[in-house]
Amino acid sequence: MSEKSIEKTAVSAGELDSTQGRTTIADTVVSKIAGLATKEVSGVYALGGGTARAVGAIRERIPGSSTNHSQGISVEVGEKEAAIDIQLVAEYGVAIADLAAGIRSNVIAAVERMVGLHVVEVNIEVQDVHIESDDDGAEAGATVSEPRVQ
Repeated sequence: MSEKSIEKTAVSAGELDSTQGRTTIADTVVSKIAGLATKEVSGVYALGGGTARAVGAIRERIPGSSTNHSQGISVEVGEKEAAIDIQLVAEYGVAIADLAAGIRSNVIAAVERMVGLHVVEVNIEVQDVHIESDDDGAEAGATVSEPRVQ
């Protein structure tokens, strides 16, 4: 079965360069597709590191701005191949090895199907684990203004 998928990929990548012209895929195209495919996987809380998420949150509050779907995604795109690095925050309780395998599978399938590039690697860096009580605790902690030490 894997031989057929490799064969399909080779044919698709070959279509990017034909006698009738050449198709070039920009890095941003691959990073957006990879970002959206990553977000589709259950157990992914957010993409990017702490700074990227903070900047993204500020950007989303500006009227008329759009969501950055490639936040936390970096790619290297060649003529026929692509390599993808993903930084993310996982939901607490999710098996991280299973999450990474699911993300890898979804990203490779999406990029190879939509763009026709062979994905040689998908590196995943889990930077944090989101705990739902952290959100509640941060809000409750912000309202308490009593000093701990007098």
